[in-house]
Amino acid sequence: MKKYLLGLDVGTSSLKTSIIDEEGHVVSKSARGYEPMSLHPGWQEISADSIWAAVIWNLKKMLGDGVVNPAQIAGIGISCLCPGLVALGTDGTVLHDPIIYSDRRSMEEAESIKQAVGEEHLFFITANRCMSGAMSGTSMLWIKNHCPDIYERTRYFGHINTMLGVRLTGNFAIDRSNASYTSMFETRGNLEWSRELAEKIGIDFEKLPPLMNSDEVLGGLCNPEFISLGIPAGTPVVIGGGDTACASLAAGIVSNGDVCESVGTTNVLTICVDQPNFSPSNINRCHVVPGTWIYQGAMSHAGGSLRWFRDEFCNDLVNAAGELEEADFDLMTRAASMSAPGANGVVFLPYMMGERSPVWDSEARGVFFGMSLNTTRRDLIRAILEAAAYGTRQLKEIAEDLTGLQIRRFSSLGGGARSEVWSQIKADAIGVDIDVLDVSDMAPVGAALLAGVGAGLYKDAVEASSHVEKKIYRKVRCNHSYDVVYEKRYKAYTQLYPRLKDLYQFC
Repeated sequence: MKKYLLGLDVGTSSLKTSIIDEEGHVVSKSARGYEPMSLHPGWQEISADSIWAAVIWNLKKMLGDGVVNPAQIAGIGISCLCPGLVALGTDGTVLHDPIIYSDRRSMEEAESIKQAVGEEHLFFITANRCMSGAMSGTSMLWIKNHCPDIYERTRYFGHINTMLGVRLTGNFAIDRSNASYTSMFETRGNLEWSRELAEKIGIDFEKLPPLMNSDEVLGGLCNPEFISLGIPAGTPVVIGGGDTACASLAAGIVSNGDVCESVGTTNVLTICVDQPNFSPSNINRCHVVPGTWIYQGAMSHAGGSLRWFRDEFCNDLVNAAGELEEADFDLMTRAASMSAPGANGVVFLPYMMGERSPVWDSEARGVFFGMSLNTTRRDLIRAILEAAAYGTRQLKEIAEDLTGLQIRRFSSLGGGARSEVWSQIKADAIGVDIDVLDVSDMAPVGAALLAGVGAGLYKDAVEASSHVEKKIYRKVRCNHSYDVVYEKRYKAYTQLYPRLKDLYQFC
């Protein structure tokens, strides 16, 4: 009997689900959107109920079309944005909705952690810097300081895969790719929780969930809603990993020097390494492939900035897209293509709600620099697209300096990668060739592959990845005709933040 694997991916603004066969082919997929909540300025959460409703909606849609017999699903894997901090009760009840990476409520707690531990010592153990929301230890401490009743009732602080895992199996765990983003995990050491850091930060060590490898089986399926849809009780569920790590697995980023980019709400450049040598400019984590780590240069709001500009300034394009049956983002990028390279002198800094790598500053904000009375809307759109290119180039150069690698080509995946205009801008401004992969939603595929390892269909994660055809959707080749203008704008981009940094406190 043919077997299938189910992958769930919880993103910032949507839940994506894929079912693959044993050969790694996607046979069914679905997506359901939701909106992050901002209950107060600077707060960013996702409703746990919205996530679960999207899971069930996707499953009903996928299994209802009859393409896959749910009884043939042999394993389930979980991918999630990271971090998304959840407080869970003894029975798995969600006591606090997921607080995500862009949340800024815990800035005081982040400073408290830096003072208590020391920034150099914290980086030495965790391979990461501390920033509000971006490392979930700050959110744990915020809950302790501001919601002591919830803190006392919390059995475990987990991430979103912990939340889904306990709902599916009744068991608690977190994987090491997620644990790397907590400020309490030994990313470069024993790959275990650090009791020293938990004590210095002030979080009860017993509230940190059990650690598992990403392809380990958390337990057998016992969730009645899944079982009622025909998925067999006892189906192995693996804990999975962070979304970009899972997507990287599916894209074949499994060995030292492999590189890819994922383009969505965030823009992440991922480099796989086999030695734990890290730069404080990056976000660094364990990979879902045991024995490897990944450097991630994560721009938090690259695609998010484009969405913001669409919502606030492009209502006419949104309306026109509906009439023309085209995507509104396609109309925006088409407008951007009518602005010359260099965006008519405008440079955009996409730090809309603070930024992680490379500046690690919660107070940073977005900037349009170089506007004049000749600036048009299409120049501003192009400046947003070019900012993602400049930021990626900056992160690439940091990785090259650290590893000694020369990155002249990488794969690109995600919804934003499909834009021909945006991909060409990136290739030209960064000075690389880009292979856009044909599968845009790689994270749920990666989660499904990990489920295949747990279910015994594959020997390990590397073998699982080899089953996915890395079909190229478009080859984008660097055009050096605009090197002079892009070099000039790139210099402006890299110098803007250092010159503006001290002014952000007045925003």
